[in-house]
Order: sequence, then structure tokens, then C-alpha cells
Amino acid sequence: MRKRKTTHSPHSPADPSEGREKLRLKQEVGLISGVSLIAGTMIGSGIFMSPEWVLHHMGSPASSLLIWAACGVLATFGALSYAELGTVIKESGGEYIYILRIFGSFPAFLFAYTSVILVRPAGLAAVCLSFAEYAVAPFYPGCSSPQVVVKCAAAACILVLTIINCLNVRLATSIMNVFTAAKLLALLVIVVGGLALLAKGQTQSFQNAFQNTTAGIGTVGVAFYQGLWSYDGWNNLNYVTEELKKPEVTLPRAVMIAIPLVTCLYLMVNVSYFAAMTPSELLTSGAVAVTWGDKVLGRWAWLISLSVALSTFGSSNGTFFSGGRVCYIAAREGHMPDILSMAHVRCLTPSPALLFTSAMSLVMIMSGNFTSIVNFFSFIAWFFYGMTISGLLYLKIKKPELPRSYKVPIIIPIIVLMAAVYLVLAPIIDQPQIEFLYIVLFIFSGVILYFPLVRFKCHPRFLQRVTLHLQLFLEVAPTARDAN
Repeated sequence: MRKRKTTHSPHSPADPSEGREKLRLKQEVGLISGVSLIAGTMIGSGIFMSPEWVLHHMGSPASSLLIWAACGVLATFGALSYAELGTVIKESGGEYIYILRIFGSFPAFLFAYTSVILVRPAGLAAVCLSFAEYAVAPFYPGCSSPQVVVKCAAAACILVLTIINCLNVRLATSIMNVFTAAKLLALLVIVVGGLALLAKGQTQSFQNAFQNTTAGIGTVGVAFYQGLWSYDGWNNLNYVTEELKKPEVTLPRAVMIAIPLVTCLYLMVNVSYFAAMTPSELLTSGAVAVTWGDKVLGRWAWLISLSVALSTFGSSNGTFFSGGRVCYIAAREGHMPDILSMAHVRCLTPSPALLFTSAMSLVMIMSGNFTSIVNFFSFIAWFFYGMTISGLLYLKIKKPELPRSYKVPIIIPIIVLMAAVYLVLAPIIDQPQIEFLYIVLFIFSGVILYFPLVRFKCHPRFLQRVTLHLQLFLEVAPTARDAN
């Protein structure tokens, strides 16, 4: 594993904490908040929208349920593998810090560059736009909402999340806990409604359940992409390892509670959808959960729209909470500007990194040209997931002596790595599209920035003055790594 290098520059930014205890982010995330962060981020708009597309690609109810179950197993295996990495490398940053410590600076920079500039802001913008669609829909009954109103509502959502996360970590995690409880309650309503329909004998969708199943390599891969979008967030706790209370205990326990819980709920919710609708009705519904509400809840159907809005807001909060940490950790390691590695002197939150993430997300929302890139989110994600899992296998084989409080059987990361390779290559081989080339070119365009700015440290002198002024304006100071 690569060792850190520490440098002391006479021109480094002012450090008001020098000579006394260095600033650290607070360890405010316990087991309940950890479970809420994972489950709350995973349960966003996906389970209310993706079932239609999984069924579209797979062709039959039974095969789509198998995809949902397989996605849950894969997310669980991936999270368990990450849990071991989190007990070996007890630092925040998720894939970024693991790639950095195992493979070195260059691939870690490419991940940080892609994640901070494109993937995280685009994902956050997409979820906030989903929230905005459902939040403003009641004000425009019978017609589609104006895009200007939707974008303004999404931007307002991001600004509110920025204020919350910059003010206090405990406030952000408390909001996650409340919204996670609310969305779990909404899913339970759908599950109970489905069980009531099954008890009344509405099982027509499950007769000849495998009929019309499609099984092409690329088709199954795209169906996995749709399902895994709903499971995205299974790795979020690894982004905030330094803020966990007893991470060696909290991390694996939170994973083993949250992901199986979400998987069971997703399966039961899909069964409920099929109990209320025929496959053809589900494919033409547009918004599966809303159609379910109209059929089952009647005049109380508005509760589903409200639940989806609350769900997406809670998911946005979790995505924002963890996404800002990637930017913060990358800056702390010298792969982003120094100002982004600092924390507020009173609130002890990485406010500059959060503000940067917020600004990039607002650009994504206002431009409106990110949809095609977001559709290939899973391609980028599973490329780097595969790299991270291969790093775990390297540590297990080459460095078994490293202390770790939790060990996953080696067969589990091997399965995840095989799945990652399949998910990256299958759609390209079966249905090649020019957008995949654009994504690869974007990732490797980071080379242009890496060598002058990171490798050879050619920094314009005015950046030091800008950093000092921003420090004073934002009331932030450099932080120390967790000594764990």
C-alpha cells in the first residue's frame, strides 16, 4: 500500500490551528445514522421509476424480479467488500482514497477528476430534478410542469441542502434519519397494499411469469444498470469513514442491516406493483408509483407523490453529504485546490468542498445538457468499482498481514469484480454507442491537468493569494487526518 507523503511549503495557506490542536471533522455518525445514510441514499426516485424500465428490458415479471434480487445481492457483496477496505484504510473518501493508497496518485486523480467534476454533481442534479418534478406537479394539474419552474425548484433544493450540510453534521444526519423513516413508511404502505391485493386473489401478473423473457447479454446488462441505479448509495458510508463512531464496528454492521433491508423492500414493492397492474399497464404508466396510488389509494393517491418528493429530497441529502467528502479528501491529498481541503473553524464541516459541489450541481441543472451523461452513470461507476475491488483482492493476496477487524471471504470480491467487468463490457459489445467513447475521453482528459498541476506542481502564484482571501472570507482552516 502506498504511504502518504507530507510536504511543508513556505507558501502554504495560513493555518490558524498551527501551534494548537488541528481541526478535525467531528465523529457524529453512529450506527443508526450510518444505516440511514446508506438506506436513505439508496431509496431515492429509482424504486418509484425504474421498475418500468427493468421490465421493459427483461420482458417478464419473474425475470425482472430476479434482476432486482440480483442487484441487491451484488450491492450487498460490494458493500461487504468495501467494509473490509474501510477497516484496513480508515480514511474517508471511498473509492478515491482506496485507489490512491493501493494504485497511486495518477489513477486516483482520474477518479477524483471524473467524480468531482461530472459524476457526483450530475447524479445530485438528476435526483434534485426528480424531487422538483414531483414537488411542483400538484401546482400544474392536468399538464406538464414548466421546465423553468422545475429547474428553479431543483436549484432551491440544492441551496437548502448546502446550508444544512454546511451548518452542522448532526443536523444533516438528523434530517437523513427523519426522511429515511418517512420513505420506509411510504414503501411499507405500498407493500401492505400489495399484500392486500394478493390476498384478494389479484395474481394474474404471476401466471406464466417468465413468458416473453429476453436474455441477451447487453439487454441484461442494461436492465442491471436500471436496477443498480436504485441501489446506488450502497458505498456511501465509506466516504465518511473518519466521521464514524467506531468505524471498525459501525461500517460492517450498518451495511449488513441497511442493504438486505432495502433489497427485501424493493422486492416486495415490485410484487405490489405487479399485483395492482398488468405488465402492459406497468410499461405504459410513466410513473409506476403514481399509477399504483391511483389504482389502490384512490383519493389518497396524492400521498404517493408526496412520498416520492420526500424520498428524493432525503436521497439528495445523502448524496450531497457523501459527495462533498470526495472533493474534500481529494483536495487534502493535493489533487484539488487547497481551499477545498479546509473546514469551517466553528461548524467543523468541509464547507468549501460542499459549496464547490453545490456550484457544479447548479451548473448541471441550469445547462440541462447532462441527461445523456447521467444515463451512462453506471458505466463510469462500475469501471471504478471494479478497480477498487481489484485493489482489495491485491491486499488480501499480497498483504494479508495488514490489520483488519473485518474480513470478507475472497469469493465475494471475486464475484463483484466479475460482475463489474460484465457491466462495463457487455453493453459496449452488444450495443456500442458513441457516448461510451465520449466518457472514456472525458476520463483521460484529466491527464492534461494531472501532470502540470499535480505531478510537477506548476501552480500560478496568484492562487496562493486567492486561497488566503477565501480562507478569511469563508472562515476556514486546514484540517488534520483522523489518526485512527
